Amino acid sequence: MCLRNPPLLYTFLYEFVPGQNWYRLSKTEAEGRAFEFAEANGLDFVSVCPTFILGPILQPAVNASSLVLLRLLKGTELEPCNQCRTMVDVRDVAEALLLAYENAETLGRYICAAHMISTQEMVEILKGLYPNYKYPER
Repeated sequence: MCLRNPPLLYTFLYEFVPGQNWYRLSKTEAEGRAFEFAEANGLDFVSVCPTFILGPILQPAVNASSLVLLRLLKGTELEPCNQCRTMVDVRDVAEALLLAYENAETLGRYICAAHMISTQEMVEILKGLYPNYKYPER
C-alpha cells in the first residue's frame, strides 16, 4: 500500500502517543521542515515514509525494528497491550525508493506499508518459529 500525500498532521496524530514517542514526532517535524525548505528554494521534494520495517539486515548491530522483535523474544517489550502495527518488508521499501527516484514526475509524500499486525499476532508467529523463548502473556 502506498498512500500518496497524507498530511503531516495525520501522521503525527495517528502515530504519536503523547509523552511516549518523541522519535516519531521528530521525524514528522524534520520532514515538514524539509518540505518547507524545498518549497522556499524551488526544489522538488519526495518523501517515502516506511512504517515498521522488517526483513534482512545488512549491519552487524540491531536496528530499531529488529530490537522490537528481540524484546518480544526476550519477553521484555514494554509496549501497550495489543498494539497494531503497519509493517513493510525492507526489500519493498528499497523498491519503493527506486520507483520514486526513477520517475521524474514523482512529487510529494508516500507512506510505504504492506501489512497490519497486532502485537499478539506477531508473538504467535514468533512462538511458532522460536518456541523456546519467553514471550509476553498479554
